[in-house]
Amino acid sequence: MGSHRVRGELLIPLLQVVTDLVGIEVSFLLSYWLRFYSPLTSMVPVVKGFPPFAVYLVSSWFVMVVWVVIFRTLHMYGARRNASRVDELYRVAGCVSLGMLVVLTGAFFYRGFSYSRLVFVLIWALSIVLLGAGRVALIHYERHLHRGGRRLLKAAIVGSSRWGEHLLKNVDRRPGLGFQFVGHFGGNEFLREKLPSLGELEDVAAVAAGGEIWTFFLVPDDAEMPRLFALLNECTGLNVDFYLVPSLLDIMTSRVRVEDLEGIPVLKVKDVAITGWNHVFKRAFDVLLSSIALLLLWPLFLVIGLAVLLDSGGSVMYRQERIGMDGRRFQLLKFRTMTTDAESKSGPVWAVKGDPRVTRVGRVLRKTSMDEFPQMWNVLRGDMSLVGPRPERQYFVERFTARIPKYLERHRVKSGMTGWAQVHGLRGNAPIEERTRYDLYYVENWSLVLDIRILLMTVWAVLKGENSY
Repeated sequence: MGSHRVRGELLIPLLQVVTDLVGIEVSFLLSYWLRFYSPLTSMVPVVKGFPPFAVYLVSSWFVMVVWVVIFRTLHMYGARRNASRVDELYRVAGCVSLGMLVVLTGAFFYRGFSYSRLVFVLIWALSIVLLGAGRVALIHYERHLHRGGRRLLKAAIVGSSRWGEHLLKNVDRRPGLGFQFVGHFGGNEFLREKLPSLGELEDVAAVAAGGEIWTFFLVPDDAEMPRLFALLNECTGLNVDFYLVPSLLDIMTSRVRVEDLEGIPVLKVKDVAITGWNHVFKRAFDVLLSSIALLLLWPLFLVIGLAVLLDSGGSVMYRQERIGMDGRRFQLLKFRTMTTDAESKSGPVWAVKGDPRVTRVGRVLRKTSMDEFPQMWNVLRGDMSLVGPRPERQYFVERFTARIPKYLERHRVKSGMTGWAQVHGLRGNAPIEERTRYDLYYVENWSLVLDIRILLMTVWAVLKGENSY
């Protein structure tokens, strides 16, 4: 491995440790000031006297050591090539909360001084904000370096599977990931015009030993799988990274789990989507948020309805039959954004950029996604969920089922107002194959945390307004 790679991989972790230490110290100092010397004391008076500042200062050094160890144990120090801001903030909040539990436990058993409980609450909240802000800033800085061509990992694609082309396209679309593809191995017809050939699979070990390419993405087709094992054996002892994109990807969309079956290791590649208490929690989450949203947004509904009526006359709401979970049909609600006879001549078609059928008010509603707000009622009724694959009409479901393997897997969960595909920019006329891959990932990897993450990412996606027409 080149020494310049080692130096490059030291920079970001070092900056992470520094920003964490600064954030912890500032949190302590600011919390002490807020509790004992700020205007907050008028609302929460100090009744037990003012403790010496030195005690809290020394305590902050202890907390620094404990929290850095916790962060290191939970793998929070390292490159963040594929981390989202929401992911990083969530992980920081979890680590800080765990660290605060350790601190509270230590304070409980330490009888030499009585710490203010409010100070601990302030330290917890401020640490999440400050450490989270530092981590987000470092993600931006790391991606800025990558986009500028610095700190890049040289990579190559090995194998002939069509997933090599998808991989190259997706990575090229996100230069902030920090991978620089310099070539490919094998007779990959999909990459022939896009990357220089570096040889056959038998040449990978020799190139890897040269230390110029550090990361290899393996995309073998079925015929190359036996040769793949020999390749990995040849690379034993080499300090390089291998990522495997198996030919099984067409059927394996979830994170693979290794389970033990009476001493026999088995790979579990599919599981029941959402059952038992998970179903209860997701439904309760949907009902709670949709109820609050409907109560808060009804004045906006009136304004939008009046705007639609004055702009193009006719009905304010638009009802359309969609296919939801388990193939059940339901009437999806939207504010009308097109002329009343939009599909009288064309039949079922998706909207396109600059679609003449869209009204003036409709363009604004589609750009801001406010035309989807009435679907809160669909969520409350149980037809839909806040998060899930977007529902389609029967006409499109039949077409896509015939064309795309495992398309119907999307219907194992309730359809959603927003989804994993939408927050990754796959809206409008984005390829349905790409959307389906993201939808299947969501189905197989659902969690309430993932739903919350998608809702937060939706806010950002709506503000950007990409592919919304």
